[in-house]
Formats: sequence, C-alpha cells, structure tokens
Amino acid sequence: MISRFKTTALSAFIAASMLPLSACTKEETEVEHESEHVTDQFIQSQRDALAANTKGKGFGPQSPRDLNTLTGNNPGTFAAAPPSAEMNLCNIHFHKNAEHKGGNFDKFAGNGDGHGFQTGYVYNGQLTPAELTTTKEDICPNKHGNLFSGDTIEVHYVHSSANVTPAPGLGNCLGGLESQPQLRVETQVFVLVNDSAALDFNELTEHGVKNGFQQPLNLPTNTGTPIQYAGSTTGPKYNETASPLHVTWSVRPQVAKVNIETVGTWCEENIYNEDHAHGVRNLVINPDLNSPIAK
Repeated sequence: MISRFKTTALSAFIAASMLPLSACTKEETEVEHESEHVTDQFIQSQRDALAANTKGKGFGPQSPRDLNTLTGNNPGTFAAAPPSAEMNLCNIHFHKNAEHKGGNFDKFAGNGDGHGFQTGYVYNGQLTPAELTTTKEDICPNKHGNLFSGDTIEVHYVHSSANVTPAPGLGNCLGGLESQPQLRVETQVFVLVNDSAALDFNELTEHGVKNGFQQPLNLPTNTGTPIQYAGSTTGPKYNETASPLHVTWSVRPQVAKVNIETVGTWCEENIYNEDHAHGVRNLVINPDLNSPIAK
C-alpha cells in the first residue's frame, strides 16, 4: 500500500516530467553573462532546508553523492533494479559538470549561481592545447552558457522496467500514473575535446533492441567498474526538497573524451528533444540522506 503522501508526490512528479526535459523558449536559449557564485552560506542554507524538509518523512536515499564515501544512514529499503540489459532505455540527457563526485571528476567547479549552474565537478586530468581549442561558439546554447572544449558533462542513460521506448522526458520512463517501474541510471562522465578522433556522441547515444529490450548500443565499457548505489532522481529542483523516486545508480569512475562538435550536432536534433545541458543538484552530504555503498 502506497501512502497518500507518496502517491501525491509521485503524481505531481509524473505530471511535471511529462514535459520534455529541455523544453525552453527562444528567450531562454539566449546566452547571458555568467553570474557570480553564491556564498558557502547560501549553499548551506539550501542543505539545511533539505534536511528540515525530509527529517522523519520517510524519504529514501538521495542523489548525487560523493562516490568515495561508503557510509550512509539511509537504508534504501527498495529493491535494486535489474541489470540495465534487462530493462528498457527510456531517456538520455546530460548535465554540464558532473553531478557526482569521484573517480577523475572530483575537482569542484564552485558554488555556482545557486540554481544548479556553474557548479558540480569537473575532469581533473590534463588536456592538450589542441584539444582545448574551441572552433564554434554556439555548441548547445542556452541562457546559462554554451558548451566549450574542456567542459565536463555527466550523461544519464535512464532505464525503466516499464514497457516503454526511448522518448523525451522522465515521465516517459514511468509508464503512466498507475505504474511504479524500477529505474536504473547508467552514468558516464565525458570531457569535451576538439578532436575528430575522440568518441562520437551521436554513436554513444544510438539505441536498438537487444534480447527484447531497448538498449544503448555503444555505452562505454572501458571506463572502470561502475559504482552502484541506491538513490533518487537529481537536478537542482531538489536542492531544498527530496526526490520521491527510487533509482539504482551505476556510475563509471573514469572520464572518456568525446568530440565536442558531435555533441553540438546531437543538441541540434535528437529524439529526446534535448538541446542544452541541464543544471546539477547540490552534492548530497547529509548521512541521513545517503545510502551505504557495499564495498
């Protein structure tokens, strides 16, 4: 039996997420100057609000998190989702800067604007001057800034146990108001480079049917053993309130290089109606909102 609170929260989330994740107006796509970073106190006030709004209310573990921290007080009692090979790919989208911290994406980008932009974590490795060259100024533009060579993105390949096909919005992954599918996010962090020999984002996002399930056909397999943990959906809308949805995460610890121009081409046309990078949620550091990670 689902509580009235959980039913209401789930219904509200589904209704909101039926819209494409990247739906925006022309005005919203116009680039504006990068805003000043908010203070540490501002971020702490958001974390305090999240703690107050979740304490004793039965929310499950939240995401994103520091993948180097194995401890957590939230038991994450929901069952782990099946392997992604036994689920259907339902959506692909990405965030500018990594939402998770770990592996070779553990360099903090700063507090950002308080709404999920200019914050998160970035690649901590070295790139060549040629790789950092920017040949275009209009890669995946939006009012929070375009993408440039050297930028880090975290890509979410969302999978669902529902009988769905890839389409815009997380609402597609839920399969309707009466459905409570299991969700898994296969996660890969990329650094954008000016290199035609680097990975092609259009190939990385190709999908097809394998063994009866919708699957990403070219998800990297050489970026380390994925770290699996129990969490939630992400995004800056949850900086002060909890996500009600349960998600099994598989986050690869190593960054891969992707040709920036192919990311730009994908933003111009894809089946998910994605045309820019999403913002990131504050890292969840409250032990009561972190699940334990098995060693």
